[in-house]
Formats: sequence, structure tokens, C-alpha cells
Amino acid sequence: MTSVKYVGFVVGSTRTTRLGPFITKYLQEKMAPHCRSAQFSTVDLATFPLPLYDEPVMPGKQPAEDPTPHYEHNFTRQWSAEVLKYDALVFVTPQYNWSVPAGLKNALDYLYHEWKGKPAGIVSYGGRGGDKAATHLRDILNGLRMQVLTAAPALSTSSTMLPYIVEHGAVSDEDKARWEASGANLNVENLAQELAQKLSLV
Repeated sequence: MTSVKYVGFVVGSTRTTRLGPFITKYLQEKMAPHCRSAQFSTVDLATFPLPLYDEPVMPGKQPAEDPTPHYEHNFTRQWSAEVLKYDALVFVTPQYNWSVPAGLKNALDYLYHEWKGKPAGIVSYGGRGGDKAATHLRDILNGLRMQVLTAAPALSTSSTMLPYIVEHGAVSDEDKARWEASGANLNVENLAQELAQKLSLV
């Protein structure tokens, strides 16, 4: 019997009003049928208020087997313990000025062993899909020695998307139809299947 694997979906935006949590929920719904032995959780960076990187010892210098208690700050220990829960991570990132949000980069920089070796999926979103953010994030995750998956869905957003989500609390059928027509949804399924294979869920 396949053991349960734990997958954290990291919401990369920390803005007060944002698309990230709702796109993340949509992705979990689309990917779940392909990862039936996985348990999905949302890791919202907005609930981990990390200041700009502020640890006296580089994360890579911490003990690889149990880094959490060795960090100086409690907020780092909490963040470390959260990331250690997961067998794989899916990063859901908007594109800010052709790259990833500063909060996401900062959260990644706080840790090293907690990321190392784990499968990592990338889903970007933005007016043109966020490809530049995905490219930068891939380089960062490779630097952290994660196993970055090949499929990288890029979800285009529209001017009506945020107002709709604020009012209805979900992605609209219109946006879902656009992603279906563009082939983005197929790429989400490809990501899910690749993740399942990497975690030996198939």
C-alpha cells in the first residue's frame, strides 16, 4: 500500500487582497485526482511574518538532520518546522516586476536543508502568465538543490479576476474556461502526474 505523502502549496503573495489563496485552492482541486495518496495543505506566507533575512548562521551551516532547534529566532524555528512537514512543495507565485515577490524569496532564503532534495512544482500567474517569475524561481529552487519538476503551468489573469474573487471567494468559470482553452489546465494535470511519479504515488 502506498504511504501518504504530504504536499505543501506555498502561496507566494502576501498582499492583503490577492489572488494567490484562491488560485491555490483551484490547483489543489485540479491536481488531487492525480495524487490520490497525497495530502495537500496550504502554506500561506502571510501567516509566517518573517522579517528580512535575520539569522546569524547561514542555513546551510545548520545540522542537516535536525536544523530547527538551532536557529536563533523563534519565527525561523516555526518556519523550519512547517516546511519539514512536507515531502514536496508546490510554489504558487505571481509575477512582480518580472520576478517573484520579495516575501517569497526571503522565505526561501531562511532555510536550506528543509528544502534540499524535495520535489518542487512551480505555478505562476500574471497578466501574461508569469513566465519570467517562473524562470527566476526555477533558478532559486535549483540553487536550494530541490528537484524542480518540468511542468510549470502559467495561468493568465484578467482585469476582472480580482474583483470577482473578492466578491465571490472563488475563481470564476470564465477564468477556468480561459485556462482550459489556453492549455494551462492540461499543464496543471501534467504537473500533478509528474509530482505523483516523483512521490511514487503511481
